[in-house]
Amino acid sequence: MKRRARTRRLIELGGLIVKARLDVLVDDDRAAIYGALLGIVQQGEGERREGLVALWRRKGKRAFEVETIGGD
Repeated sequence: MKRRARTRRLIELGGLIVKARLDVLVDDDRAAIYGALLGIVQQGEGERREGLVALWRRKGKRAFEVETIGGD
């Protein structure tokens, strides 16, 4: 991945953390954010992966739709 594309991807992913308010939830504690993300990855490993990813995708799509409708 080229540097510019990688930088854009990292910015977008960081934006999602802020959009989800994970930073606010943990008072901007980077260790806590990283730990939360590692916990999510652990949950998604194994047999439950497909179901969890589908659930997360539905929640994310709904949130994007509400945001679009609400004008944020």
